[in-house]
Amino acid sequence: MPLPIAPAAKVLRFSSKKGVHVVAVPMEPSPRSNTKSHVVLDVLGPTVEFMVLPSESEDRYCVLKGTIPQGVSVPLHSHPDDESFFLFSGTVQALVQRQDGFESIAMHAGDFRHVPQGVTHAWKNQSNEPAIAIIVTTSRLGRFFQEVGRPAAAGAFRPPPSHAEIQRFAEVAARYHHRLASPEENAAVGIRLS
Repeated sequence: MPLPIAPAAKVLRFSSKKGVHVVAVPMEPSPRSNTKSHVVLDVLGPTVEFMVLPSESEDRYCVLKGTIPQGVSVPLHSHPDDESFFLFSGTVQALVQRQDGFESIAMHAGDFRHVPQGVTHAWKNQSNEPAIAIIVTTSRLGRFFQEVGRPAAAGAFRPPPSHAEIQRFAEVAARYHHRLASPEENAAVGIRLS
């Protein structure tokens, strides 16, 4: 006789010497199902949308949907947080620092890239469509995005950031121990900061 299972549960099945066991484990509702938690933030051009909100605990993770509009770049930077990217749609150039310079990696929908903590990296979307990735990172980096991002409607036009917003971004980044590359370092890899 089947066991009744709550709709918001996942079923785990495991076996032991005494037989097969089925357990229903309650699942947390997605923040997307609660419109109060549904947040899209503009981070100086690209946007992040929280799929799993950052917790106050350093040992937890955060999941975001990141969108880089066509023709937009995320300049060279590094931070003390791991990030993993699964490119869901579009194409993007990943620039990752190696011992002898930067490696440029063409990423297409379905590709995965892990960027370890402390590695300088950048993203360039030179295509005619947005690049959308699922990003898994630390709660700490999620809280950074919450602090520097400005609310934005998904897909809506956003004016360029003001000088004051860029200055605030740099101040918050320094507090989180991020390294932001200079305009000259970015120009050397084909990223122009305006």
